[in-house]
Amino acid sequence: MNVLLGIPLSVRLAAFLALGLAAGVLANLAADALAFTPRRRSPWRPPLPDAPPRRWSDRLPVVGWLGLRREANLHGRGFWIRPMLVELLAALGCCGLYLWETQYLGLLPAGIALPPPMVLMTVLHVQFAVHLVLCWMMMTASLIDLDEKTIPDAITVPGTLIGLASAALLPWSLLTAFPPAAEAGLFVNAPPPASLAHWPFLRLTSPNPWPQWLAGAPHFGSLALALACWWAWCLALLPRTWYARHGLRRAVLLCLARIVRERFTYRVLAMGVVGSMAVVAVWAFGGNSWAALLSSLTGMLCGGGIVWAVRILGHHILQREAMGFGDVLLMAMIGAFLGWQPCLVVFFLAPLLALAAGIVQWLLVRDDAIPYGPFLCLATLAVIVVWGRMWDRLYPLLGLGWFVPLAMVFCLAIMGPLLLLVHRLRMLLERLLD
Repeated sequence: MNVLLGIPLSVRLAAFLALGLAAGVLANLAADALAFTPRRRSPWRPPLPDAPPRRWSDRLPVVGWLGLRREANLHGRGFWIRPMLVELLAALGCCGLYLWETQYLGLLPAGIALPPPMVLMTVLHVQFAVHLVLCWMMMTASLIDLDEKTIPDAITVPGTLIGLASAALLPWSLLTAFPPAAEAGLFVNAPPPASLAHWPFLRLTSPNPWPQWLAGAPHFGSLALALACWWAWCLALLPRTWYARHGLRRAVLLCLARIVRERFTYRVLAMGVVGSMAVVAVWAFGGNSWAALLSSLTGMLCGGGIVWAVRILGHHILQREAMGFGDVLLMAMIGAFLGWQPCLVVFFLAPLLALAAGIVQWLLVRDDAIPYGPFLCLATLAVIVVWGRMWDRLYPLLGLGWFVPLAMVFCLAIMGPLLLLVHRLRMLLERLLD
């Protein structure tokens, strides 16, 4: 860390600018390669047979797309604008996020007693690196969702595994959970964390104390909770179909038949067994690694479970797919990186962003079908950026303990009638305008 901090800030920013450009190039390349119908817009993929010869300058980030305008007759007019902006925004966003997190301490609450500089800088740089990976995953998923109205597992499954692994190996990579200065007179007067082992990262029970039964070995209750979260995610990945038109029994038999028939099922089961062994190993090790992994696993289950519940409600009320299962796995990935508390904010913020975009789109083209993944990603990015100030507001609310999940269950219960009301109002508005 001393070597990194010894490099002038301007040189570090130039390096992160180059890193952001590379991340943007990789995001465009992945968006082309992972689409259901792979495209050849990226200069790093083989060109179409009728395309003009490629030049070495085409592979230059940002400016290379200006030369690729000559392929507009193959990919559509203006096809080069979005990938060019993606690379430019990725570069500027990488530098901006580095400055915000490590120089302006934007993720920390105001007024707290800061730890020693080496501890502080180590934590902030680790958090920045993990958030950079998450942002790249979300950017790539959003690009594919905009094109295909779906999010491939090739993004969300590895992303979730990276989120779980980073929590277990680097517990302080999770968001911080300092008590707000206005609420924490005892904390302000006490010495700040003097080492990484005492860093107050966001835990499953934050801001409440960590109970003994959630500790590592030999407390089997915490292990059972972790394995339940892990296997719930693994089972959600299994290929399945559900046709209930001929009755529940036939639907279950058809679903089980496909699960058994698919070769992918056995890959998921193998991953589940290997992952269970890793969970048990971290549980036996205990300490902050176990607390962070358990918090990440419950964040994964909470994030994916909330969106899955909304997906089921929307399907039964609107009689169509309200959101894809890719959104469920995307939110599970976000929960693995951030924990369940930020997922609650993302869950309420993303629909507001999507609603505003949906209204504009419906007024312009009379189409209210929009991909939901990009709005989950935008809400997540907003939560990360303003986390230091947001945690001050969430601290008293989350301190209510079990009242918070009960309130979420109540919100999901009343969501059904609200969706039905919105659906009826939309149909009425369509009849009035026709």
